[in-house]
Amino acid sequence: MLTPLVLGALALVLASPLPRVLSRSERLRHTPVAAMLLWQSTALAAVLAALGAGLSLVTHRLWEGEVGVLDVLLAALAGGVTVVVLGRLLLSGHRTGTTLRRLRRRHREQVDLLARVDHDILQQGILVLDHEVPVAYCVPGMSGSRIVVSRSTLTRLAPAELAAVVAHERSHLRARHDLVLEAFTVLHRAFPRWVSSGAAHHEVQVLVEVLADRAAVRRGDRRALAAALLALAGSRAPGGALAAVGTGLAERVAVLVDTRSHRVQSALVSLSALALLALPSALVVLPWLAGLR
Repeated sequence: MLTPLVLGALALVLASPLPRVLSRSERLRHTPVAAMLLWQSTALAAVLAALGAGLSLVTHRLWEGEVGVLDVLLAALAGGVTVVVLGRLLLSGHRTGTTLRRLRRRHREQVDLLARVDHDILQQGILVLDHEVPVAYCVPGMSGSRIVVSRSTLTRLAPAELAAVVAHERSHLRARHDLVLEAFTVLHRAFPRWVSSGAAHHEVQVLVEVLADRAAVRRGDRRALAAALLALAGSRAPGGALAAVGTGLAERVAVLVDTRSHRVQSALVSLSALALLALPSALVVLPWLAGLR
């Protein structure tokens, strides 16, 4: 009977208190790959613990010893809660995915009509909007992605700065950061605010931008990217798009100027992520295996 209680408590801790604590650690952003792994492990472990709590209670009540009316009622209640959790996840995934894909498809159609394709910009076929507001963003899509900049962006940024911004957007598309953000959006919207923490969603938004920044500076100039981000500060992207000036501009600039190696931190964070994911998995699987014996 102890396992369902432990899993239930673990699910609650992983859903809100732990993300709030992790979001306060700015050092994690300096190892973005390991930090992203930690956030993904936290989210997946929370889901596993929530589903495992219900399933393990059903197993405990119906598979061990004599089965009474109370056992059946508790098992039915636990199974119902598990179905509700899974159903909310599936419903949130359907709604989020449908909304994002509709927004992106509509925006791709609009920019294809309104923008001109400029093959002279870094020889990469960038879409240019005749707009006075400086913007730069990408629109992901399975049927064809778009990188969009405004005419004001071309006049405001130096060639090296423009190249850094385009590299940033290319990294978003190549790494499919939109799918990472979509997964955390699904989790954030699936449950009430008192259960799900917005800290995880916000921090993952910052981390995908940091990862794209890292990819851009590997191919270009660190100072050029920082200057471009500051020049584009305040610009906004349409719904469903990923902008060069996205979430956490100040935090990203702080990471950009840090050129130190953080290998020890990266290793420790990665190990913590794996341990965090292994804990609910072990609590669910080991009692089940013991019962089979």
